[in-house]
Amino acid sequence: MRTKTSWKNVGGGCLILLAVVAAVAAFGMTARAWQQELWGRTAPAWPGGGYAFAAAVGALLPFGIAALIAPLSRMKWKERPLRSLGWAVAALPGLAASSVCAMVVFTTTRPKYRRDWDSGCYSRGNPCWVHVEYPWVWAVGLLSTVLVAAALIAVLVRIANAREKVAAG
Repeated sequence: MRTKTSWKNVGGGCLILLAVVAAVAAFGMTARAWQQELWGRTAPAWPGGGYAFAAAVGALLPFGIAALIAPLSRMKWKERPLRSLGWAVAALPGLAASSVCAMVVFTTTRPKYRRDWDSGCYSRGNPCWVHVEYPWVWAVGLLSTVLVAAALIAVLVRIANAREKVAAG
């Protein structure tokens, strides 16, 4: 049995795809524009240097994701559309924080092919320079992200258990 295609759904899907492509393009251009500033100036001047900068960004990422997910989990479009719109707006700071942290991570991505590693790649603040200056920057950022995410999950489990005990009586 064949169903009729709803052009409204197709148009909505195309609009979402176009928005995602535009966001990724803007994300890439912004990351490339901020690269010199972040890793050439900010990270070396950060207390503790580039590794401490990577640890701070890695630690902030789970908080940004939590600030994004918490309001979105309260949305109920069919029951309360206006309140759901408010929760969507409340999720925007979490989206912004997550995006900034992800941009910092993506500014350290080296070109895929070695032949593309021209002299510009090794200039101060560029991806090849970051990996020469701070060879374990990825591990420090990943470790801090995992540790802070585990701590957040542990805290949320404790809060849920405490609420369950209070409700039980």
